Amino acid sequence: MLVLRCSWRRTQVKHLLDCHSTWASSCAGVKQRMSSSHPVAAVCQVTATPDKEANFAACKRLVQAAKESGASMVFLPEGFDYIGSSREETLDLSEDLTGQTISRYAQLAKKLGVWLSLGGFHERGHDWVMDRRIYNSHIIINEKGDIVTVYRKSHLFDVELPARGVSLKESGFTIPGPSLIPPVHTPIGKVGLGICYDLRFPELSLALVRQGAEILTYPSAFTVATGAAHWEVLLRARAIETQCFVLAAAQVGSHHEKRSSYGHALAVDPWGVVMGDCGGENPSMSLVEVDMEKLRDTRRNMPVQQHRRDTSFYYSLGGKD
Repeated sequence: MLVLRCSWRRTQVKHLLDCHSTWASSCAGVKQRMSSSHPVAAVCQVTATPDKEANFAACKRLVQAAKESGASMVFLPEGFDYIGSSREETLDLSEDLTGQTISRYAQLAKKLGVWLSLGGFHERGHDWVMDRRIYNSHIIINEKGDIVTVYRKSHLFDVELPARGVSLKESGFTIPGPSLIPPVHTPIGKVGLGICYDLRFPELSLALVRQGAEILTYPSAFTVATGAAHWEVLLRARAIETQCFVLAAAQVGSHHEKRSSYGHALAVDPWGVVMGDCGGENPSMSLVEVDMEKLRDTRRNMPVQQHRRDTSFYYSLGGKD
């Protein structure tokens, strides 16, 4: 069984790198198209496995290609570090923020002079020695290699959909994050942070836009069943109701014998138009221009945020039978 498992991993790694090589052959043309006065974001799609070294190698190549193509900020998906095949493996592979994985990405960001959105990272909790529980953490690293902020996933995916073959209980080993994080000033605009299942809670995105968010990001590893039904419509809804750009890096394909992801890493503009879609098959990326004039026009022509009533108004039915 060990031999078979190692062989599968080698095949998967080769698939990752081969897919990237095919995609990268067109990078020159993409770079030409991305030459503009607007900042460029790279929204990435990967197929992580339990092999952390192979995952880093694949992500590094995508980040390098994104930088060469003119991106100033690169977005990697939830589980970019690894996706474990069991609860025990997931916990055993976890690290602190000061561990090797984040240190390597910090060095990469500094070397290339590019900002990174890394979410979610399997971060060991503050009482790791006592309870062996982790956070699902979204980390922003600047072009100097510094950690700018860390958001820890607020809404945990505890879902049983037997008819669709989905059974996950994230709270069995993950600590819910204590709070939201203010939007971060980046080269592409003010970025509000979420992770995967957070997408289903519009209260989070509305809270971020009240704090000035211009871009919402939801790095994800959606299941195939929930992704096919809800992924695009949820992302477009969040973009339309907040009048923000929405950037959602994604996992795609088979991670191991127990789990696969939907893919379709997506970029959506403030009018709800899909700007980029990585498809549902292979690791790849979408390079998108973030034109803030489009955001300002959308908000000026339809001033939804100005029309929104005070928060208390929407809870005015509370406590009434």
